[in-house]
Amino acid sequence: MTVLVVDYGMGNLGSVRRALEECGASVLISDDPHDLKLASRILLPGVGAFCDGMDHLSKGGWIEALQKAVLEDQIPVLGICLGMQLMMSQGDEGGGSPGLGFFPGKVRKMAPQPQERIPHVGWNELRICRPDLILQGILNGTDFYFVHSYCVDPDDPNQVIAQVPYAGNVPAVIGRDNIRGAQFHPEKSAKAGFQLIRNFLETSIC
Repeated sequence: MTVLVVDYGMGNLGSVRRALEECGASVLISDDPHDLKLASRILLPGVGAFCDGMDHLSKGGWIEALQKAVLEDQIPVLGICLGMQLMMSQGDEGGGSPGLGFFPGKVRKMAPQPQERIPHVGWNELRICRPDLILQGILNGTDFYFVHSYCVDPDDPNQVIAQVPYAGNVPAVIGRDNIRGAQFHPEKSAKAGFQLIRNFLETSIC
């Protein structure tokens, strides 16, 4: 199985590669959208601001190529952190920008509760909202590693698979059809994170 990791200049590619390879994947890190034809899975990583991410994807020629691969060709895709946020239809960060449009909804700044800080950095528990193959073998309440100041807000609440109890409970895992997103970093989340990666590689999430 070949997992194409999209290299658009805003991801932790080394740690993502190591995690995928540890879980048994053949990894292709590519800055060329034409390589999507080689992919049996796509991973969209990301660290940084929404508007910058979309600008990098646009300049690299990725937007239409990803939309075709994911929405038309139905190649399974996993977005991580900013990568998940870029899959929404709109982002507020940096003055506002259209996203990839895999999920109707927007990305908004988190509203911290008293005694909470933004950015949300560190380990926090996952509260599972509904069963999904991407969380197979992962117990409710399992900790994952988060680093973010913005969160996704899907139009359809049924697309939220799990939440994190921070800033009023924000989506931590979203999904529909062949598309999944994780707000946390599974590649930095020890055994549970690797379990999620293996689920992405081994289960039929379509």
